Amino acid sequence: MKNYLQRMGRSLQLPVAVLPAAALLVGIGNWWAAASNDIVAHFLQAGGNAVLGQLPLLFAVGLALGMSKDKDGAAALAGLVAFELPTNVLKPESVATLLNIKVATVNPAFSQIGNVLIGIISGLIAAALYNRFHETKLPMALSFFSGKRLVPILAAVTMLLASVVLLIVWPPVYDVLVAFGKLIVGFGAVGAGLYGFFNRLLIPTGLHQALNSVFWFDVAGINDIGKFIAHKGVKGITGMYQGGFFPVMMFGLPAGAYAIYRNARPERKVETASLMMAGAFASFFTGVTEPLEFSFMFVAWPLYVLHAVFTGLSLGFAAFMHWTAGFAFSAGFVDYVLSLSNPIANHPLMLIPQGLVLAVIYYFGFNFAIKKFHLMTPGREPITADDADDLALASVATDADDDKYTRQAKQIYAALGGADNLTVIDNCTTRLRLQLKDTGTINEAAIKHSGAAGINKLDEHNLQIIIGTEVQFVADALTKLKAANAPISTTLTSNEEGPTTTEMPGITSGVTTDFYSVANGQYVDIEAVADKTFADKLLGDGFAINPSDGTICAPIDGIVSTVFPTKHAIGFKTASGLEILLHMGIDTVELNGGPFEILVQADQPVQHGEVVAKVDLAAINAAGKDATMMVIITNMATVNLMKFKMLSSQVNVSDEIMLVTTK
Repeated sequence: MKNYLQRMGRSLQLPVAVLPAAALLVGIGNWWAAASNDIVAHFLQAGGNAVLGQLPLLFAVGLALGMSKDKDGAAALAGLVAFELPTNVLKPESVATLLNIKVATVNPAFSQIGNVLIGIISGLIAAALYNRFHETKLPMALSFFSGKRLVPILAAVTMLLASVVLLIVWPPVYDVLVAFGKLIVGFGAVGAGLYGFFNRLLIPTGLHQALNSVFWFDVAGINDIGKFIAHKGVKGITGMYQGGFFPVMMFGLPAGAYAIYRNARPERKVETASLMMAGAFASFFTGVTEPLEFSFMFVAWPLYVLHAVFTGLSLGFAAFMHWTAGFAFSAGFVDYVLSLSNPIANHPLMLIPQGLVLAVIYYFGFNFAIKKFHLMTPGREPITADDADDLALASVATDADDDKYTRQAKQIYAALGGADNLTVIDNCTTRLRLQLKDTGTINEAAIKHSGAAGINKLDEHNLQIIIGTEVQFVADALTKLKAANAPISTTLTSNEEGPTTTEMPGITSGVTTDFYSVANGQYVDIEAVADKTFADKLLGDGFAINPSDGTICAPIDGIVSTVFPTKHAIGFKTASGLEILLHMGIDTVELNGGPFEILVQADQPVQHGEVVAKVDLAAINAAGKDATMMVIITNMATVNLMKFKMLSSQVNVSDEIMLVTTK
């Protein structure tokens, strides 16, 4: 069901993407009409309204195309047929003929049969028919109608039967929708606030589209967007389900992004600033909020609930003051400027001071919540998540001709596990919508390292990666990588001077490696350490030691591959190709190397038990940090067997901890 809704949400973006062009024509036409109400103004307005008036049909065709298996034009044609049949069979004149009654006595529900809801239903039915029957082979005499040609025919027959059902069902369904709409409308400004609150809460599921259809389009007679663009309705009322979004998207969310940046760790402010600035600009200029919202929606969900509350307050207040503006795409600067010329907009300039006040509310509200509840917003994650990026990332070979989208796609492709794990690639306005064999095997840190704004792991097979409004280019590049079955190699990176990549030798299979304690002290199961990144084995499996003294030794025989600039971690590599991270303490990167004396350097051979560092445990404890020493195998895909051999919790540096066999 989640996968179905995910595909539906993606498909709805296709017809919605047409709206800005139509709104632009109407907006320019309104401006022109204000100066000279001549044929040019009417020509532009008619051009835009020609598209907007066909929105239900666009939904039918767009959903049929987007929900079909191979995005074939036959599915789109079936969607067209599926929509046209009930809307013509059940229009008032036809119903009057069918029931042998006067047109004036036909239930008014049938005057609204050609609405967005019917368009959505028609598109979904057409897509289902295409997916089921597009390869059907008929007998020789009927072979011309086999395969894809059969689908529009079946759509006509199916929707004819559906029209019989709708003849009975549609009036009560329409009455319920109208009653619901009237209930919310009857609440006035409170109703607008409730709508805004639930609109934001439903964003993660994609079901906000269903809620929007009731208030924005002509499903229940409200048609807030349609009436606003056509400048019809009541001034100060039409647009009440749109106006309050402008202060949120143009001012509130960007201020919230600034609060997130201000609360980032010092060493992560640069990367956080890049992420927040991109998201804030998209929100302000175009009204696309997903890159920002998904960056904290799941990692700091209380903050997202607060955002939903603020959105509800904004819509409620704007509706109470009768300050209205409208949009055809979203509540960004572009649509705001266009709406200023619309004669039905009511005091739209007052949304600017409302936005400035809301910016203050968002900033201090977000800042308080982040600090009070220690929310892990972008830039506040434990530094160990980035340590994984520093030591071992999978990659795809780059080319000098690669653009930024291809480079990002290659990083994501490698982090997902390549073509072996990646089954379906799709996208909507801002998100990659992917189906994987196993979402549990992905490298989330590496995905974020690519520049993705956020990750939404829906279940064991479905994954969303929030990229931004340029997601289509990343999706296209990712599709090419999958089609080519691009190979993946292991790389080393260093964040100190920007990412650098060097190719690593392959793994020698069937080799057993002995691991030894890195210090005298107490053995700790890796799942029991006080750092979620290590405890959840996000970097790989391993073990930990709570040291009794500050002498730290090599856990294996091999070479030193990396010495981190902050001295809190050392990387090793065995002759068989295993990559090992020795992480000394938790969050000790913040101590900037003070308690550590490193006695080895990169490329130096070492033997297990050889002293590699001296650590001032008292200084670590005085700084309020945990001194646990963690040993992690970061390229776990190469490990076939791990056997712990601990006989006692008390260990010395010469004690063997485990055996690891490479594949």
